[in-house]
Amino acid sequence: MAEENGSCTVLLQLSENDPFFDKKKQILHDRGFGIRERLNLQYSSSCPDSVAANLEKLLQVARIIHLDEVELYFNDFDGSRQVEFCSTRNEVEALNSILSLIYHTTFKDQAFRDAINDKITRQCGVKSLESRTGRNYEGVTKENQLVEWGVSHGVKTSLEIALIEGAGRGAIAKKDLGIGDIALEIPVSLIISEELVRQSDMFKILESMEGISVETMMLLWSLKERHDCNSKFRVYLDTLPKEFNTGLSFGVDAMMALDGTTLFEEIMQAKEHLRVQYEELVPALCNNNPDTFPSEHYTWENFLWACELWYSNSMKIMFADGKLRTCLIPIAGFLNHSLYPHITHYGKVDCATNTLKFPLLRPCLAGEQCCLSYGNLSSSHLITFYGFSPLGDNPYDVIPIDIDVGEADCSNDSPWTTHMVRGTWFSKNHGIFHYGLPTPLLDYLRKARDHMPNTTAITKEDMAVEIEVLEDLISTFNSMMDNLGDTTSDYSWDVKLAVEFKDRQRRMISSILSSCDDGIKLLQTHLQKCTS
Repeated sequence: MAEENGSCTVLLQLSENDPFFDKKKQILHDRGFGIRERLNLQYSSSCPDSVAANLEKLLQVARIIHLDEVELYFNDFDGSRQVEFCSTRNEVEALNSILSLIYHTTFKDQAFRDAINDKITRQCGVKSLESRTGRNYEGVTKENQLVEWGVSHGVKTSLEIALIEGAGRGAIAKKDLGIGDIALEIPVSLIISEELVRQSDMFKILESMEGISVETMMLLWSLKERHDCNSKFRVYLDTLPKEFNTGLSFGVDAMMALDGTTLFEEIMQAKEHLRVQYEELVPALCNNNPDTFPSEHYTWENFLWACELWYSNSMKIMFADGKLRTCLIPIAGFLNHSLYPHITHYGKVDCATNTLKFPLLRPCLAGEQCCLSYGNLSSSHLITFYGFSPLGDNPYDVIPIDIDVGEADCSNDSPWTTHMVRGTWFSKNHGIFHYGLPTPLLDYLRKARDHMPNTTAITKEDMAVEIEVLEDLISTFNSMMDNLGDTTSDYSWDVKLAVEFKDRQRRMISSILSSCDDGIKLLQTHLQKCTS
């Protein structure tokens, strides 16, 4: 709302549909905010301090609104009245939400907008590891033909396809792109969605089957379309790899290398689910409808290929009718995942243009690989369903903790029903009562001993309980480290991914053990001082 004096009143509101509404509401309340916060922005181009103050007010609320589950769990918000920089993802989301809000008002303070852009560029415009990899444009003839085909059918793009060293195919910016620029725009007519299945001759057969999902229908449709020389999407289908090399295709050696890890269980469960689905559905479908479902096209190997296609390339898209559909998006599939993506909001069709747009949340320079986010996913999930492990430290690599505290129920007054750990290098607090470890987990273990420490006046009993907690964690994670076993020198593609995953796990567990050891030494030193 614009004011007469040139200022602007904006409203930031925490959605009641937010899955972590109660947790965020409490954090807002502890910092003097409500779930609906009105803030007045003064026209202040001539006063940099005022610009910074206005932006900080908005950021305090926006950061909390945009926290995800992992950020909520691992960040200790009790120690400060201020919610400061939490993560690159959170900061980008918070700043862009403010920028988007301001753009939809009549508030014309360019200094304020420049301050937001500058903050995104300086704090969040990290030169990602992906942008520094080598690239070449040879060997992507079919891919460039697909782009040309797309452009001839209404696609607008500021990207070109190249081979990225260590990552396969990727999309490179042809020119400097700024915040809010559209890197790629795809007409709805080129999106592969369930409507194509409904128009096919197989739909009458499939809709009569009880319990079959639309996603499964799409999977079966894509297998038939793959072998159709006259397919409308022939140019797109020709760019798809013959093998996706995801965790679902891991061989025996790779699975043996993963024994004792969470990734082993994740892959085994996924493959078992798909095998059961195939056996219950496909053979009978082919036997009863051989003309529509020829058995040579619906082998287990082809079925697994289609599963990997949809797991690794599909996107959830909200269409103009308000319905969310799982789709394949030609050309957009070349955009690789990054922990520091340029694009995160791309899942809603623009009703005015009837296109799907991919806007940038941070700048992408000419020649730099333009990346998007596949989601806040762990490396185990990315390996299983996408076939790669991200470059850099992944804040979503967590190890779930199965805690046995006997019959004691310590969760009545805790908002967390499950617990986890991650690499302690992410933590900013390694002092007493923190040690780089998550506060919810430590509090859970303390309550299991019927003891919560007095952080203002530390007693000997407090320190004794703290040492017990850390010693129990050391015992747990020493066992985990032993279960990881030795590395292997066999480096086929799948074994290489398995070894990389185990190395990540070792580094995480090693950091936790080191933090526990350092914590015990810190407590013992403090205890000695108290005794003396």
